[in-house]
Amino acid sequence: MSAIALYANDLILFAHVVDAGSFTRAAELAGLPKSTLSRRISDLENILGERLMQRSTRRLALTEFGESMLEYARRLVDDTEAAKALALHRQLRPQGLLRVSLPPEFNELNLVKVISRFSGEYPDVRLELDLSSRRVDLITERFDLAVRVATQLPDDSALVARHIITLRNGLYASPGYLAQRGTPMAPADLQGHTGLVLVTSGGEQQAWRLSSGSARWEGLPLHLLCANSIGLQQALAANGLGIVGISATFARGLVGQGQLLRILPEWELPPTVVWCVTPGRRLLPQRTLAFIETLKSVLVENPDGV
Repeated sequence: MSAIALYANDLILFAHVVDAGSFTRAAELAGLPKSTLSRRISDLENILGERLMQRSTRRLALTEFGESMLEYARRLVDDTEAAKALALHRQLRPQGLLRVSLPPEFNELNLVKVISRFSGEYPDVRLELDLSSRRVDLITERFDLAVRVATQLPDDSALVARHIITLRNGLYASPGYLAQRGTPMAPADLQGHTGLVLVTSGGEQQAWRLSSGSARWEGLPLHLLCANSIGLQQALAANGLGIVGISATFARGLVGQGQLLRILPEWELPPTVVWCVTPGRRLLPQRTLAFIETLKSVLVENPDGV
């Protein structure tokens, strides 16, 4: 059997055609004439001795052989991207586009300060920020980084999660609310109050799970006002509508202004962890590492983190 003269670039182009869905779009992305791209794929098929795809005026359909070859072609694409990432990683000055997914509750993470500091130090990086509560697909949607706030993250072998900081959480209420309704002296007293409670994306109310040393208490007040926004619940608490569970970081400003007070200070809610999640198969470019370090530096300035 004679040896096959196979060129990696042609396999990479094959993967690009499949991902683009058409020769026209793939040619635009690759910066090649459509005729050149079509000829190179035809030459590749001739070398391999089988059709990779069936072409029609409306769509492309992979053959069984094409589906098998696509796996190897995509590995080459990944290796090429890794090589590009290595080159970016070695750049002394972070630059280029950085796409970051962030939670909508930007106040808790002090994102205005994070972005201001980052943009000031790295003016050659173009930031594209997506503030949303949805869990984006970093790889498919081509995000470089996702900042996630959660006690735990689901297992995903394609991603790497870096711990940034752990935030302590407690219960807070306004002085006016406490003057009218009384100050709870024990967790059991909470049941007679109004709770400003978060709901999950599935509509479930998040129970308060309090701990003090080895002591535990779990429950919710009889009267609830539920929302999926920490910022809204904090604002409602400051206006005397109930008791809210938030981090000391988030509450500090209103506590300093006398609008919120910590109640049951010896009892804490489960801590919240801030993570930076990145695609796990790639070396991180300097711009991504710089953003992670800037976020961490701003948050650790806060004495309430651990």
